[in-house]
Amino acid sequence: MALIFDTSLARFDEQVLAASFSGPVLVDFWAEWCSPCLFLDPVLKRVVGAYDGALRLAKVEVDEGDNMKLAGRYRVRGFPTVILFIDGEPVDRFSGARPAAFIQGFIDRHLSATGDAP
Repeated sequence: MALIFDTSLARFDEQVLAASFSGPVLVDFWAEWCSPCLFLDPVLKRVVGAYDGALRLAKVEVDEGDNMKLAGRYRVRGFPTVILFIDGEPVDRFSGARPAAFIQGFIDRHLSATGDAP
């Protein structure tokens, strides 16, 4: 599976929850009309790429299909919201556009706790 991929309500359990037993998966809940989402996108992709496969990034466009139901399942209240899944569970989240250093610190905190750090 690709390091960065689009997912949806129909594929989420397999592509994110099940996959997070093999390694952490960040999920970016975003919308096309959301300026902070568009700012965050390349930052997330660059940061995830720097981890050399230690984690993956799933993108959920909340306005497509039934994806808003998925956002509701995880109580996403604003966009962008990024949730980290490990072993099938959401372990942490942040909202809003953040700089690369913040995202790296967020990831490193959890990867070092699970022993998945590169």
